[in-house]
Amino acid sequence: MVTIVVSSKGQIVLPAALRRKLGMGAGARLEVVEQPEGLTLRVARAVEIGDVNAMAGMLKAPTRGTPRRLEDFDPADLLRRARPREE
Repeated sequence: MVTIVVSSKGQIVLPAALRRKLGMGAGARLEVVEQPEGLTLRVARAVEIGDVNAMAGMLKAPTRGTPRRLEDFDPADLLRRARPREE
């Protein structure tokens, strides 16, 4: 059994392991049911926790010409372009 504490603002915190087990992320809603023996919490709407790795490849940048390799860049040429020309 897990014991939780009610804050001065009336808030409770569910342990992370329990939230993961129930698939609850930020914004999940719980129903509070009052019963003779106490309160019962039920998940009314679970909000799944997003996995950043699952989002890989969703967006693709438009290509601009042919791909370049690291070997294609000349450091001296890049420095020369970055400096203002003296006349």
